Amino acid sequence: MFVLGITGGIGCGKSTVAALCRDAGLPVIDADELSRQVTAAGGAALPELVERFGASIVDASGALDRARMARLVFQDRRALDALSAIVHTFVLDAIRQMVTRMEERRQRAVVLDVPIPVKHGFLDLCSQVWVVWADDDTRMQRLRQRGMDETEARRRMAMQMSRDEYVAIADQVIENDGSLDDLKAKVHELLVQELKERGIRIRIPEAEQPD
Repeated sequence: MFVLGITGGIGCGKSTVAALCRDAGLPVIDADELSRQVTAAGGAALPELVERFGASIVDASGALDRARMARLVFQDRRALDALSAIVHTFVLDAIRQMVTRMEERRQRAVVLDVPIPVKHGFLDLCSQVWVVWADDDTRMQRLRQRGMDETEARRRMAMQMSRDEYVAIADQVIENDGSLDDLKAKVHELLVQELKERGIRIRIPEAEQPD
């Protein structure tokens, strides 16, 4: 099975690229969605998080208070590392199980949408890694459109891997500083080049297929 890993920094557009892959007929495993599941009320990661950070991180519904957690960790590298270590353990276990089930069903390809490209549970599973990147001004504009203030956006960007660190693990780098149509053309070209040529069926409208 061909496992395509898609990653990149906040505001770069990795989830948009994953959505384009989904539109092309590929199943997508979304690490952010799995993270929400394991930190929801009754989620598998909650007991360890409470033990590490205290009961105040749980909201009235019994789920992780994500806004409060973000305020705690995005000003403290050690706290962020602790949060990541706990949550990633459960998320990566879930990814491995899902990939195994797909292999058993003889699925030809799957996409992993993962923001932090850890070695075990992501890189070691991937046949290829596509890194999505954009310049800082473009990222800031996108994050402001999401309602994030500039100080918070810059703090989160600074806490993540650098462009050079992402590029070092990339088989393909997708520059996403332009329009959605530009991005779509780049992704479709790569899907044809890397998947269709391997005999993996993809679904791209004829008008949008690369020349």
